[in-house]
Amino acid sequence: MTLHGYATPACRSRCPVKDRCTAGPERRIKRWEHEAVIDAMQARLDRWPDAMRVRRRTVEHIFGTLKDWMGRSHFKTRRLGNVATEASLHILAYNIKRAVALLGTQRLMAAIRA
Repeated sequence: MTLHGYATPACRSRCPVKDRCTAGPERRIKRWEHEAVIDAMQARLDRWPDAMRVRRRTVEHIFGTLKDWMGRSHFKTRRLGNVATEASLHILAYNIKRAVALLGTQRLMAAIRA
């Protein structure tokens, strides 16, 4: 018996783990062409399991703050260059506001003049 040009093994229906492998009559394993990217990311996460916890604490808070400042809206501009400029302005405003909070206006102005 052939299926899609390949001979099917006679013990196909007697495999003890077939129901865990596939639901189809033939055993097919599909991989995305860029699956290696996901595998590499998973390997990094396996080496450092707390990476996502650290990311949530440090990076994602900033994105949430920027989204709040934007009014939970989409970017006001269109096209990649314009959106990149808009995002850069939001990030610059965040960084200046953060510097004022950490240093105070007097020390920040002195540091800018220096």
